[in-house]
Amino acid sequence: MTRASPTTVLIVEDELFVRMIGADALEEAGYSVIEAASADEALAVLEEADNVEVLFTDIRMPGSMDGLKLAEVVHERWPGIRILLTSGDTRPSRADIPDDGRFLAKPYRFESLSRELTTLLDSR
Repeated sequence: MTRASPTTVLIVEDELFVRMIGADALEEAGYSVIEAASADEALAVLEEADNVEVLFTDIRMPGSMDGLKLAEVVHERWPGIRILLTSGDTRPSRADIPDDGRFLAKPYRFESLSRELTTLLDSR
């Protein structure tokens, strides 16, 4: 019997320590994780990877676009990717989040992250 491959989450976070903690927690929960430090890096990853199912991105990031703009671009180009946004100081309205995306405030507990991911994946 073959085991289904784990869900792949692309975590986009410019703060290295925060990204590492998030990636470790997701991996421990059984997710496959790809990390990116910026929206530009995330788009480059998505150009190459065909297995990303969830974009988990910080909203406030330096570079050519923030997480909200990244979420819009991902939704337009890869509509099958589910979107989970996070921030410690920005609260987007429902209308600002593409598709059926979700928002998780920082600092978040791993249980909350896991619950949001389950909700997103169940809504496919």
